[in-house]
Amino acid sequence: MAVVKASMAGTVWKIVVSEGEQVQEGQDVVILESMKMEIPIAAETSGVVKKILVNEGDFINEDDGLVEIE
Repeated sequence: MAVVKASMAGTVWKIVVSEGEQVQEGQDVVILESMKMEIPIAAETSGVVKKILVNEGDFINEDDGLVEIE
């Protein structure tokens, strides 16, 4: 199981996948907002979204887990 992690601290602006969804490597899964910029976070591996670990509006730190992919 792979965990997509935040590359920087920020606020979860939008979650663009849902649990059970098939994703491809490089596909955006979460969009963070930091310093009024939108930063897309992409899946590092293909698979099925097992669990979403955050909610829209959550503040997260660098290296926090966002999505589990199996």
